[in-house]
Amino acid sequence: MQGSKRRFILFIVIAFVVSMFLAACSQEAGDDNEKENDSTKVPVSSDGKSVEITWWNFPNFQALDGKVGKYEEEIIAAFQEKNPDIKVNLEMLTFEGGPEKLNVAIATNTAPDVIYDAPGRIIDWGKKDLLAPLNDMMPTDVMNDISPALLKQSMVGDQVYMYPFNTGPFMMAVNKTLFEEIGELDLLPLDRPDRTWSVEEYEKALNAVKEKAPGIIPSGFYAKSVAGDQGTRGYITNLGASRFLNEDYSKVAINSAEGVKGLEWVVQASKDGLVAPGAASLEAGDHNDLFLQGKMAFAINYSAVLKSLFAPNKTEDFEDVLLPYPTPDGSDPKLEPFLGGLAVFNNEDDKKIEASKKLIDFIVNDPEWGKKNLIQTGGLSARNSVTGLYEGSEYDYSELARKFITDPPTTADGYAEIRTFWFPALQEAILETKTPKEALDDFAEKANATIEKAKSAN
Repeated sequence: MQGSKRRFILFIVIAFVVSMFLAACSQEAGDDNEKENDSTKVPVSSDGKSVEITWWNFPNFQALDGKVGKYEEEIIAAFQEKNPDIKVNLEMLTFEGGPEKLNVAIATNTAPDVIYDAPGRIIDWGKKDLLAPLNDMMPTDVMNDISPALLKQSMVGDQVYMYPFNTGPFMMAVNKTLFEEIGELDLLPLDRPDRTWSVEEYEKALNAVKEKAPGIIPSGFYAKSVAGDQGTRGYITNLGASRFLNEDYSKVAINSAEGVKGLEWVVQASKDGLVAPGAASLEAGDHNDLFLQGKMAFAINYSAVLKSLFAPNKTEDFEDVLLPYPTPDGSDPKLEPFLGGLAVFNNEDDKKIEASKKLIDFIVNDPEWGKKNLIQTGGLSARNSVTGLYEGSEYDYSELARKFITDPPTTADGYAEIRTFWFPALQEAILETKTPKEALDDFAEKANATIEKAKSAN
């Protein structure tokens, strides 16, 4: 009896030891698995065929909680929940250093898989066969829901290289609060449904600021780099009622008598103290800061999208209101469209290309996240059928101003190089080392040669 009792106790002890050992092994295995999940942070699909892609993005979405990239991480988390076999790595770019980083990545065959950018660069890459076509993502009903002007910026020939997402015409903005304070609100065309106005009316508004608010710069201009070139283009072409390139994009038109007149106005306004001093050494970002700090009455590079993106950077409390560029006789302006869209680099990996397309489709078309993402850009939809996303007069006006959208020069052959000749020409005119006519003629000579060279290469 005593022996049986001892054997029973021994059995219990052994069983306890074995159970503790197994538990320890199980916990250790669990810890190892947890460490592995922490290191990869990507679920493995049941068939083991997971794919990893990289998304590079400029600050196209409003920063969440003041943190750039935080909103994008939320998009990725939601996407990966629906697509557990795809891991997305995010890299945020700055508007200042991003273009050069992309150039280096392309030159060294390390381009990202997905990029959210604008036509100026994307279409140039498409012409160089660097991108994967997206035609299979855009059926006829989608194509018919996008205006020809926006489609033209998204395609090379019959190939779609950019999936258009958010848009809004580029125009000006004014510090409405300032004009209320100086008692000159009636000088702004805000009582007109389309807000169109003449150069003469614009000059009266600028002079009112100069006289009644001497501490405020009437209007801005900048010519230090290519950034924001659409603002200086739109400003000058409308001041003189000119085109930048001719209608078939075969040559420069801004050196016409009308274009020269527009640049001459800028040069004279600089002398008269109506334009920010030192514009030749100001970048678009410097110009924006002056306006957002309440130090400048008019900004020449604005849109519904930029109004939303700039909002967190305002250091003064004022109402910024959209206005079209003035024209010589107050007739309808021609506004270039802002267009943001997504593209896929052809990195010779079909699985990554398909995964990248799935990410783009999620960002733009997901029933929940598509609308949420569009609103986070502050832009209008590239789709004509999608309206009424926002409340407020400025969004209503931005929708109305779509009727002023014209074809932009950004899809011209060689445009990526053409734009590098533009700001030196502006600098020369402002610094008076050349007359506006000489500066624009020199620009035209270089740009036309670039167009011919690019057409031959294509």
